Amino acid sequence: MNASAITLLLEDLLEADFSFRKVGPAAVLVAALSESDQSFLLDWVKRIASTNLEVAWQFTRRAPALIGHMDRRLMEAWAVGACDTYDREGLRQALQVLEEADHYAERQLEMTAGVLFDDVAGVLGNFVRGLSGRRLRVEQGESLYTDTEKVLLPGVIARFPVVADNFKLAKAAVALLWAQTRFGTFRADLTAACNEFSDPQRALKQLHGLETLRLSACIARELPGLHRDMERLKSQLGEVLPVGWEAIAQRLAQPEADLEDSLTLLGDALHLPDFTPWCFQGVLKPEAVAAAFAARREKEKARLRVKLAELLEEKRSPDAAQRNPEEHAPEFAAEINDEDGRMDLEITLDGAPIAPPDDVKALLSSVYLDFGEIPPEYLVPAGEGEYDPSLLYEQSADPDSVWQGTYHEEGALFYPEWDMGREHYRKHWCVMREKDVPPAYDGFYRETLAKHAGLVKQLRKSFEAMRDENRTLKRQTDGDEVDIDALVEALADARDGREMSDRLFVRQHRAERNIAVAFMVDMSGSTRGWINEAEREALVLLCEALERLGDRYAIYGFSGTTRKRCELFRIKTFDEPYGDEVKARISGIRAQEYTRMGFAIRHLSKLLNEVDAATKVLITLSDGRPDDYFDGYRGQYGIEDTRMALLESRRAGVHPFCITIDREARDYLPHMYGAARYIILDDVRQLPFKVSDIYRRLTR
Repeated sequence: MNASAITLLLEDLLEADFSFRKVGPAAVLVAALSESDQSFLLDWVKRIASTNLEVAWQFTRRAPALIGHMDRRLMEAWAVGACDTYDREGLRQALQVLEEADHYAERQLEMTAGVLFDDVAGVLGNFVRGLSGRRLRVEQGESLYTDTEKVLLPGVIARFPVVADNFKLAKAAVALLWAQTRFGTFRADLTAACNEFSDPQRALKQLHGLETLRLSACIARELPGLHRDMERLKSQLGEVLPVGWEAIAQRLAQPEADLEDSLTLLGDALHLPDFTPWCFQGVLKPEAVAAAFAARREKEKARLRVKLAELLEEKRSPDAAQRNPEEHAPEFAAEINDEDGRMDLEITLDGAPIAPPDDVKALLSSVYLDFGEIPPEYLVPAGEGEYDPSLLYEQSADPDSVWQGTYHEEGALFYPEWDMGREHYRKHWCVMREKDVPPAYDGFYRETLAKHAGLVKQLRKSFEAMRDENRTLKRQTDGDEVDIDALVEALADARDGREMSDRLFVRQHRAERNIAVAFMVDMSGSTRGWINEAEREALVLLCEALERLGDRYAIYGFSGTTRKRCELFRIKTFDEPYGDEVKARISGIRAQEYTRMGFAIRHLSKLLNEVDAATKVLITLSDGRPDDYFDGYRGQYGIEDTRMALLESRRAGVHPFCITIDREARDYLPHMYGAARYIILDDVRQLPFKVSDIYRRLTR
């Protein structure tokens, strides 16, 4: 494109006629670029302009001078960073990011092959979840450290000229931070230990070096392949042990070495040269660890004691329940085998081994990581009224009171949102809170059952049959009937001189159902009236049928007003029984505000992925397209964000489906859900009859 054509395009993108921006000089600079560079730059001007015209204009002015000297991936990160800063802090700070372009250019050689946190966070999160010990979150921070609840990585990791090496560096850093939590770096007060010396800050750095040597040896035993990569990365950077540290390194490499050995050797290490931090080492932050431990300690103690009390109730025999509790106080004991890096947990009740549930195992593991043992007081089952309920569950602010007055985001969950104009996510954009539906103890439940008595019986029989139906397994070595298809293929193989298969039978197999389903109910204002009543009737009938089937299911409503007030309404959680409280909440479902859908899909997909089930289904009941009040979510923007949320859900192994009564839904639902993942009802009164049929088809 020549300068004239570029001028016209920039005037249109930047609305120069209304802003009096002089785009001519910038157009001349862009015209001097190659066709590929022009296309890249103008595409980003268009994307940024969808966020803010002034940010796009400043990018246009600066980008032509940088595009030949800055890697495109980092230039993209610079542009996205400016947009993210605008979302988070406003125009002034976004322009400050753009003014730092020279700083980006100065670091070009260093950052050409850098890995971005957003690119590797998902992979590294899965990696650390696969390791033993406490489940750690991977988050972005200013420096590299752990507080024992999460590991924090900087936004860019770039020490090597090759992307693969920088990724391995990030992985090595995560592994070392995991090892700090797994092998007891924080089982002592590191601050107090270092304060015994004249220079506490140097003592902490030397102690960090000692622990890095010990933990590197642990990683060599646990993850030998990764350890070889770590040694190679150190070698490439010329990182070696300081003079005099060899004997200490040998002692800390012994399998029996622990934190006490590092503390014992600290005095000797202070007489040696400073330990130069290795490339994957990060920093120690004892104050952050102490804060996390203080918040966790009493909660885990209370939770474990309550869980043991529940376990005791399950295991107690009827005779034992009638005895005087003073005659025999039940005793729990825990044995932990932590040899060879494996953490095997065993619980005994009065000397007899029992199989602890997964949540009890997780609590025991976390307590062991903090103390190196399970303190006896943690193994005493809680008595009635002995614990503070606030310690058992995370306490969040009352959503209704939080919205009042000056808005603040304390205690909220944040979800990204896909910006179709920017072609990137808006990070931490939707502010979401869960809240309970106020229960309505009226006659709606009974009236619904009476109104649809015949259908209830039909649904129960249908779902009971679904529970008991057999699955046909083909190509088996033995069975009830001959598998004709397999036999034909086997005879053809034999005729061609190949070995004939012995898998020639069909066998009926009754497979156990392993399904979790979340129902996402539209509670927007447009459902007010008979649509709301049909939704509630459908949920009552569905719950009655699902109780016969035994599948795990949850029901949530969704609504919101702008990205700052996204609300998810708990009607029934996965672990909650279908009792009077849930029935009253279904009756209490009322129309709320608008139909912002992306955050709800992302949150419910997350909840589904926390359930251990082979099949996970997300069914949406809605009366219209995604929509919100006056913040740009209407039209194509909301459709594209919802579509992206559904793609994320499918990538996570969740099967989404939509049931809608919007007669115009054929204009957008195929694009959002796919051709076979939705159904349109002509009459809302059909909803109670159709939901169960669709559920059966999705979960067979």
